[in-house]
Amino acid sequence: NATLTRFFAFHFLLPFAIAGASILHLLFLHQTGSNNPTGLNSNPDKVQFHPYFSYKDLLGFLIMLTALAMLAMFSPNLLGDPENFTPANPLITPPHIKPEWYFLF
Repeated sequence: NATLTRFFAFHFLLPFAIAGASILHLLFLHQTGSNNPTGLNSNPDKVQFHPYFSYKDLLGFLIMLTALAMLAMFSPNLLGDPENFTPANPLITPPHIKPEWYFLF
């Protein structure tokens, strides 16, 4: 039971830790750019962070989100657990929606 509790705790906290590390990375690493040990002025060779990398990250996020949405919408059974996707049947009420009086008759 302790192992399962630890697993759920880390499973909950890990996305927040990753988000925090990403924010620290964006704040501190990209503030000054890369270091130049030769002492030469390399400012003309640098690509500014915001326009290129921000649009590149946004495009990558949109491509991955589109791929995940297409996978979930067009072939949900590939995601593993068959209980994730239940075909709709409008003639049958799901058990978790049936009221209590329904079972009396």
